[in-house]
Amino acid sequence: MVFDRLVGLRVDDAPAFDYYVTFDEEGTIAAGKARWGELPTAVPVGSDDGQQLLERGWRATKQEFHHNYERVCEAFDELSEEEFMHDEMVRHACANLGAYDGPPVYIYDESAAGIRTRSRLDDLLNESDELWIVPADVHY
Repeated sequence: MVFDRLVGLRVDDAPAFDYYVTFDEEGTIAAGKARWGELPTAVPVGSDDGQQLLERGWRATKQEFHHNYERVCEAFDELSEEEFMHDEMVRHACANLGAYDGPPVYIYDESAAGIRTRSRLDDLLNESDELWIVPADVHY
């Protein structure tokens, strides 16, 4: 399962997140439904709900990228190379810009590879008419 790979449940997987909760899990008090409300367990991407979830995930990916991009651009304008080197928040923003998984990436394919560009998302969407979207609440 994709989520198991992202939390490193298999020996050969490096974890991107600490744990996940899907929206069919009952009894959680701070994750999944308790945190985000009712979301479908899984829906075809082509459905109305699937399209809404996909656009929500893509919008979040773009917002996260934009936030980090702006922070790095400001740092280039305002900081010396030495200051840049020692600024942990700027270094963190740089890492997020280059991340392939983890918190700055909101959409993953069936191999647990992060979808980081719209062209990759469009390629994936054009590969099949039978794609599903499975929302999860992850912790990092």
